[in-house]
Amino acid sequence: MNSHTSLSAPSRRTRGIVLLALAVLGLACAVFVVRRPLMMSAPVCMAGRWHGCFDTFNGVVLMTLVALPLAALVVWALARRRRAAGVTPAWRMSLAEVGMVHGTVPFLWLTMMPGAGAGVVPGRLSLVPLRDLVTMGPLGIVGNLLVFASLGAFAPMRFAALASLPRVLALAAGCSVLVETAQYVLRLDRVSSVDDVLVNTTGAVLAALASRRWWHTSSHTSAICRAA
Repeated sequence: MNSHTSLSAPSRRTRGIVLLALAVLGLACAVFVVRRPLMMSAPVCMAGRWHGCFDTFNGVVLMTLVALPLAALVVWALARRRRAAGVTPAWRMSLAEVGMVHGTVPFLWLTMMPGAGAGVVPGRLSLVPLRDLVTMGPLGIVGNLLVFASLGAFAPMRFAALASLPRVLALAAGCSVLVETAQYVLRLDRVSSVDDVLVNTTGAVLAALASRRWWHTSSHTSAICRAA
């Protein structure tokens, strides 16, 4: 049993290193692809101007990427504090908390960004399912899939009560409905669409499936501890 444990521990570390390397490589490739539009917003953002940076898609994406080292530092500080307090899943909890915030807030900001006719154009509704998918285009679909992807991936890792796919689906659907309702009520010159809710929820569920190995293991361990 001891030899099996000693062999499995390095293999887990190796898998973790490989996954981290793949994530870094994917992020680097994404930055390389979009480097030109991001660099157009860099001078304005570095000058600390609101207009042209935080009210544009490129500016928000650029600042999200720039803030990644700070997010990693926050994860490290939280994990170190928890480990000192004797909390066992310190790194997992810290990564989940920071990941939920850093991966969701920028997309919510972009979603709630007002259009040119905000406050003037009345709210618009599209309640026919699948009708808007054609007009979204590939970029729009990918963007909507990512809105609550971090929430779906990390919320079950942080909260045992959310460690099931139906609960993640309900959480993402509820959050998406709130966002679409806010767009309509605040008259942000955006279309409040049922397709946005469907795609946002799908993205959260797919992300939850991708991270299921981590949150499913932690929830199973918690259940065993409670039973003992």
